[in-house]
Amino acid sequence: MFDSIGWGEIIVLALAALFIFGPERLPDLAKDAATGLKRVRAAVTGMREQVNESLGDDLPQLRDLDLRKYHPRTFIRSQLLGDEDGPTVHRGSAAATAAAAAPVVARPRDRAVPPPFDPDAT
Repeated sequence: MFDSIGWGEIIVLALAALFIFGPERLPDLAKDAATGLKRVRAAVTGMREQVNESLGDDLPQLRDLDLRKYHPRTFIRSQLLGDEDGPTVHRGSAAATAAAAAPVVARPRDRAVPPPFDPDAT
């Protein structure tokens, strides 16, 4: 967390605190800061224990969960492009006969021709 703070900066901060608060109040402030830090650590430890108790066996599964696949762009891309089989069509329906009669042929776009643009759509 404090990787960029060196010993020189710590000494400057200690001297500034000494000049601001004075030598008689500085030990009390250090003691109060240490007490506050202990309370924060105890609260964080308590929250970790509560999470471990409430989640129990599900916690390892949640740690292995990849949240990047639930990003809206990734999710929509996987839903639209991930299914190569296409929608399921039941036999005997009008959609099945139309799908069998007209196969979809994808032809590559000519790179020399600009893509179509509709100014009313934007």
